Amino acid sequence: MLHGVSRGTVVTVFERLQAEGYLSSRIGSGTRVNRLAPMNEARTQNQTPPAYIQRVARAYTCPKPWADLTLREGIRPFSMRDPAVDRFPARLWGSVAAKRARMFAKWLRTEDDGGGYRPLREAITHYIAMSRGVRCSPDQVLVVSGVQQALDLIARVLLKPDEPVWMEDPGYFGASIAFGTVGARMIPVPVDEQGLNVGAGIKLCSYAKGAYVTPGHQFPLGVTMSLERRMALLEWASHAGAFIIEDDYDSEYRFEGCPVPALQGLDENSNVILVGSFSKLLFPSLRVGYVVLPAPLVDYFRAFRYRTDFRNLSLDQAVLCDFIAEGHLGRHLRRMRNLYSRRLEALVEGGRRYLRGLVRISDVRAGLYTVGFLENGMSSWEAEKKAATHDIEVSALDRYTLKRPDPRGLVLGFAAFDETAIRKGLHQLAAALE
Repeated sequence: MLHGVSRGTVVTVFERLQAEGYLSSRIGSGTRVNRLAPMNEARTQNQTPPAYIQRVARAYTCPKPWADLTLREGIRPFSMRDPAVDRFPARLWGSVAAKRARMFAKWLRTEDDGGGYRPLREAITHYIAMSRGVRCSPDQVLVVSGVQQALDLIARVLLKPDEPVWMEDPGYFGASIAFGTVGARMIPVPVDEQGLNVGAGIKLCSYAKGAYVTPGHQFPLGVTMSLERRMALLEWASHAGAFIIEDDYDSEYRFEGCPVPALQGLDENSNVILVGSFSKLLFPSLRVGYVVLPAPLVDYFRAFRYRTDFRNLSLDQAVLCDFIAEGHLGRHLRRMRNLYSRRLEALVEGGRRYLRGLVRISDVRAGLYTVGFLENGMSSWEAEKKAATHDIEVSALDRYTLKRPDPRGLVLGFAAFDETAIRKGLHQLAAALE
C-alpha cells in the first residue's frame, strides 16, 4: 500500500520506536515488536496529600512583599521589574556569543577554581574599580547567579539562628527573606533622608552581627547614604567586629551630581562585603552577579559553595567577559544613562502636572525607579489596589516595611517606558487615585 511517505521519514519513525523500546532490531533477524506489559488505567489521585506536604503547607508563610500580589502578563506602567530591554543591543550580544561559541572546545577545558570564570573576575575587578571606587583583586570576586544567591550564601555562612542583624526599614525584601531563612533575628533600623540611621541602630542593638544596607540608592526610598553616616557605620562595624553587606544594585545610574563611591572603597578593616548584579544593567535573564569578599573569607566561601554548586562556570560568564572587555558595557551604560534621565524627567514633570494634590514625586535623581508619596489620604495598599483597577502596576511602600508605620507611598518604575507611555500611565494613575 502506498502512503506517499518518503523512505527517510519511515526510517526516522522506526528509529524513534526503537529508541523508545517499542521495537527490537537485529542484523539478519529483522525488526520485531517488543512484548509490552499492558498499561494500567490511570489511578484516581488521592485528594489528601501526604503528611510531608501538609507539613510544608502548614509551615509556609508568604513574605509580606508578595502578599496579595498578582502579576499579569506584559509590562504595565509603572512596573519596576525590568530595565529598557528593547534598547539592549541584542544583535551585538549575539555576535559576541557566536564568537565565543566557536571557541567552545577551548572553553570546555577551562579550569574551575570555584570563583567563576577567571577572565570575567578580572574584568569585573577593573570595572568596579573605575566606576565605583572598589578596591579588590580578582581572587576576592566570587561570581554568582544574582544578588539573591549572593545574599542567601552570605546569610548561611555568616549568620546562625537568632543572631541579630540590622535591616533597613523600609528595605529590600530579598535580604529579609535570606536572613529569615537561616533564622536570624532582624533588627529594623529606620531610614531617613541620610540613609540608615546608625545611631538608632546602636541604641536598638549595638551587638548585632552585621548590617544590610543599600547606600548608593536606598531601596525603596531612593536616598543616598551621607558620608557622615557611612563613616559612622564603618566605625560601628569595626568596633563590634560585624560585617556590612553593601548591595550595589543600580548605583551606576545617577543623573545629577558627582558619582558616589562604594562603601567598600572606604573600608580599612575588612568589614564590607559588596554584592552586585548585571541583570538591571543589561537584561533580567542574564543571571550573573558577583560578591566582593574580604580576602580572609574567600576560601571559606568557596568551600561552602561546593556543598550545593560543584561547577561555577558558564558560557554566559565568558560572553559577558568579552562584552565588558571589548568596551560594549561602557558604551551601553552611557546610552542608557541619557535615556533613563529623560524618562525620569518625563515622570517628574508629568507628576507635577497630572498628580497635583494626589502624589508628590521624590526629587531623587538616580536609579531605575522613584517614589511617589501619597497626598490624598490613601494608604499605600489602597493606592496600589486602586491603580491595578486602572491597569497600572505600582508597588506599595508598605510592602517593604518591617516595623515602621505605612510611609504612604508608591514605588514607580520608569526605565521600561518611553515618554508617551509614561504620560498615558500618569493619566490612568490620576484617575485611579482621585
